[in-house]
Amino acid sequence: MHPFYWESAHGNFGDDLNLWLWDFLLPGLRDVHPETLLVGVGTVLNEALLPPRVRKLVVGSGFGYGSAPNLADAEEWDVRAVRGPLTARKLGLAERLGIVDPAVMVAEMPEFRNLPKNGGAIFVPHWESTVGGIWPMVCREADLSYVDPCGEAKSVIGKIAQAELVVAESMHAAILADAFRVPWVAVTTSQSINSFKWQDWAASLGVRYEPRQVPISSRAEAITKGARFWGISFKGRVHAPEAPCGPGTSETMLMERPEEPVSALRSAAKKLMAAPSILALRQARKAEPQLSADQVLAGKKDQFREVLADIHRDYF
Repeated sequence: MHPFYWESAHGNFGDDLNLWLWDFLLPGLRDVHPETLLVGVGTVLNEALLPPRVRKLVVGSGFGYGSAPNLADAEEWDVRAVRGPLTARKLGLAERLGIVDPAVMVAEMPEFRNLPKNGGAIFVPHWESTVGGIWPMVCREADLSYVDPCGEAKSVIGKIAQAELVVAESMHAAILADAFRVPWVAVTTSQSINSFKWQDWAASLGVRYEPRQVPISSRAEAITKGARFWGISFKGRVHAPEAPCGPGTSETMLMERPEEPVSALRSAAKKLMAAPSILALRQARKAEPQLSADQVLAGKKDQFREVLADIHRDYF
């Protein structure tokens, strides 16, 4: 059995944790049932994304994009749990199967337990915001530490676990923060965000998804998103070439090559143009954060453990 996950060309810690989480939750899974695909963390319950005519064991995935798959063929689909009640209803499943996102179980791994808090507040953008964005500079001005969502998954998760506050555009940054009992504030840089997956997870734990709007940080980011920046619309324009994700390859890299140092004037101009983003992140840092109730999270983890026990009995 092998875990399926959506692999971003840039990297995305929320998807990449599938590479090792299931070996902790279901040790030995790779040695049994090679014909079965384990569909775990991610918004991947999509008719076009998952391979047809392959047996799929669904353990906590969510719907959110494209067309919902037809689960009628019991030989192809074994659905044990989905991310939340909205996914369950969308797929015509019993609502009790909408338990929680499996990423909450990362907090049970020994290597992440009892990590010391560093006293800081961090910002974790959605991976798409890193392409063309200048969020490292914006975070410095907003008194936040920037965490690249495209970094190595365990490193990103460790920073979330050690934070005192997480400002999250990345949904899995909020999920992991909540799992580690770190208060979080949801934000978005998009006016047209697909909020279904957030609402799905939020409903599973009795929290709210009411994101604070944060303006886009740069013209380059607006181009990659086909969005507006300082009143100018870039919708329908040719997008900037994609580059590997991270602050070193965003607009900072494109405009600050070693052989062409950015002048103080240019740097000041970029900071001025990003002023609305800086102000919005400062306000988000001071906003009232959320955290699910201890007993609710514990109950969902217990339900998920029961699902894992049933899978172990049936497949191992």
